[in-house]
Amino acid sequence: MLNIGFIGLGNMGGPMAINLVKAGHSVKVFDLSESAVASIVQAGATAASSVIDAVANADFVISMLPAGKHVEGLYVGGDSPLFDHLKAGALVIDSSTIDAKTAKNVASIAAARGIDFIDAPVSGGVGGATAGTLSFMVGANSQQFKQAQPVLEIMGVNIFHAGVQGSGQIAKACNNMLLAILMSGTSEALNMGVNNGLDAKVLSEIMRLSSAGNWALEVYNPYPGVMPKAPASNQYQGGFQVDLMSKDLALAMDLSEKSHSATPMGERARDLFKAHAEQGNGSLDFSSIIQQYQKIGS
Repeated sequence: MLNIGFIGLGNMGGPMAINLVKAGHSVKVFDLSESAVASIVQAGATAASSVIDAVANADFVISMLPAGKHVEGLYVGGDSPLFDHLKAGALVIDSSTIDAKTAKNVASIAAARGIDFIDAPVSGGVGGATAGTLSFMVGANSQQFKQAQPVLEIMGVNIFHAGVQGSGQIAKACNNMLLAILMSGTSEALNMGVNNGLDAKVLSEIMRLSSAGNWALEVYNPYPGVMPKAPASNQYQGGFQVDLMSKDLALAMDLSEKSHSATPMGERARDLFKAHAEQGNGSLDFSSIIQQYQKIGS
């Protein structure tokens, strides 16, 4: 049994922590939301009185935080950075989706202090977090990756070693930029077909089994009623929020600018999701981007 400190119990972090509890590990959790902590404690975790208490005697520390400034502030900022309170040999796994520069900077500070810190952002949404089927994109050295694998495999099924620290964040940015492009393109095609008299289910099946087949058509159709379990058939509730996709696309565009990479389709997707969020749809699932096409055509 491992001692695990888990910080950040949102829509993704909460289910991930529960899966660690179900696997028989001792999990001490902390979040600013008391209700979030209470729900994980009910599943068998222990509530920490502070972030410092959460990592006391922890073999692994896992964090799932909103942005780079929160990760940096937690581990290296303030009068009592968390790096001051880790036991020797502990491995820090940051599963937040943040900019690669911050991930590399925090990892560099950790290395200088003899602390193991890796970035391991995830893909798979709330459903994947709950089912323990997430994909992890890991930035670490070989030894750190090997050490992290048994823990990550409790929460996910696809564990990728992307490269050194920061590589996980770069891989996540590439993945989510392409995901946004695919969902936007799928929505565009479906909207055009329906506007020209086709049935959304029939068209989806034609494209799914033809050369346009993709993940959205397989498991996450954006058109209401096509897939009963998809967020589109539940008023776009649950799933991966538009605000989060907009955040990830901003990270991707920052990465493209710094590396002088041409991303015209990524830029267009960024603009579409940004506009969608600004129209009050930030809390909806990202597949609701089809509504932008429906508005344009009305």
